[in-house]
Amino acid sequence: MTELDLLIRAPRVITGSGEAPRCVGVRDGAIAAIEPPGSALRASRVVELRDDEVLLPGLVDTHVHVNDPGRTEWEGFATATRAAAAGGITTIVDMPLNSIPPTVNAGALGIKRETAATQAWVDVGFWGGAVPGNLPDLRKLHDAGVFGFKAFLLHSGVEEFPPLTGDELRRAMRALRDFDALMIVHAEDSRAIDRAPAAHGAGYRDFLASRPRGAENLAIAQVIGLARSTGARAHILHLSSSDALPMIRSAKRDGVRITVETCPHYLTFAAEQIADGATQFKCCPPIREARNRELLWQGLADATIDMVVSDHSPCTPELKRLDTGDFGEAWGGIASLQVVLPAVWTEARRRGHSLADVVRWTAEHPARQTGLRRKGRIALGHQADFCVFAPDDAFTVDVRRLHHRNRISPYDGRPLTGTVRATWLRGAQVDIAGEPRGRLLTRGEA
Repeated sequence: MTELDLLIRAPRVITGSGEAPRCVGVRDGAIAAIEPPGSALRASRVVELRDDEVLLPGLVDTHVHVNDPGRTEWEGFATATRAAAAGGITTIVDMPLNSIPPTVNAGALGIKRETAATQAWVDVGFWGGAVPGNLPDLRKLHDAGVFGFKAFLLHSGVEEFPPLTGDELRRAMRALRDFDALMIVHAEDSRAIDRAPAAHGAGYRDFLASRPRGAENLAIAQVIGLARSTGARAHILHLSSSDALPMIRSAKRDGVRITVETCPHYLTFAAEQIADGATQFKCCPPIREARNRELLWQGLADATIDMVVSDHSPCTPELKRLDTGDFGEAWGGIASLQVVLPAVWTEARRRGHSLADVVRWTAEHPARQTGLRRKGRIALGHQADFCVFAPDDAFTVDVRRLHHRNRISPYDGRPLTGTVRATWLRGAQVDIAGEPRGRLLTRGEA
């Protein structure tokens, strides 16, 4: 074998075969060799990991609200991708709403790509949006390379991204089936939400009552039914209701083409522990009770839930209404991009899960779902995207040390285990103080 560009010797490497000491060689940005320790591989640069470090594939976060352009004061590509890199995430897929214009036609996608092009420290892909009236735009967006289409079944929180009715969702899914595109759905039923008590005041219990499990369950049943009847691929976003797990399990057994994600905040926090007025915890659907959290972990363990992604949805401090603590007025979204890996690992290890499990949920499965065939795994021919992780290194989250634009997060002050010591993108270590090297991805790329 000719000399490699990079050789990483690691006492622990997570591959598809599990965990083992390995030498990982890189040439031209791709993994060219995976050999046992002591191999005779030669490289221009050799990196020796410490005994307390593990080499993981770079994480793939397919649910990130960058909000750029239009609401860049909430977040932007520069800050979001730096935060991702600091957290071991080498690929993000940006949501189509909260930016202005929303990504609901090819022109808006072009604006989004132009905005991101010079300020991406990690690789960035894009979701398209399915909204009333843009059915003719779906194929054009697909051909332009979006990874799929997001739809809401209730008010999205922003006027420029309205929800679909049940009939509109059916028509959109039929259209997507014809070119095998993915529909991803914020699954809460608008009528059930309308019948629930309105969110108001500082009481978390009152906010929780305003977004009942039943609203989520009804919407998920609707999406499953449409996936079954149309044959389209569908994905349930940010699952928080464990009540829905049996019907998801049943649908998967029946061959319905459906996948499901949950988020670190649903796996970490519990409603009983959220103080009144703590609006940094507000998200939709909401963080539910401890018993519900444990059932979500069971759903991950038995593969009913496929993946864990951030749903990083930040805003300015004013919009979180920390001054009043009013859950009815505060923006609903959790800022968490940089702490996804330690948050998930901290809770996973308490429940007996391995780093290989965490890699499967946060890297391999999100890459597979979006068709990123050469990402999410340490395997021959895959891109040399790595995270150097110290799984026993404990720390306490300090929002002042996070790279998010607005340093507001429910993780502030929370002790976590596991630190990211380095992130590599296509065989080069990411320097968040240096020049951005991230690429803009289209569907079907590596």
